[in-house]
Amino acid sequence: MGNCFGKPSSSDQNFSGEGRTLGASAERPAGAGATSAKISAPQAGRTLGANPVAATEGRQLSPGEAARRAAEDRLSSSRTQNSGKLGKQLSAQKAQTQTETLAQTAKENLARREADQAGVVRSYN
Repeated sequence: MGNCFGKPSSSDQNFSGEGRTLGASAERPAGAGATSAKISAPQAGRTLGANPVAATEGRQLSPGEAARRAAEDRLSSSRTQNSGKLGKQLSAQKAQTQTETLAQTAKENLARREADQAGVVRSYN
């Protein structure tokens, strides 16, 4: 199917030439695209999917090994550093037992109910 408003001469130019396979280089023939600017490929960079190099051993790590090491690093850094006030509160909360957590929740609920009741008494006319 073609475009009913297109010009026949322009559609013939789109597919003129020998063509190339997927594995061929991206260079264009000399006559095609002479007016467009050339885009150059980056000179350096990391290939996608390449394994990171282990700094201590000088060999490449498997993806599973790299993930395991990264998880261990995150775990050890979270244990050793408390990030300010919130970090200390979080570590204190993690250290609580279940009964302590339930007792604290009950105290907070009781205080909330008492505050609500005091608000009702104040607003009574």
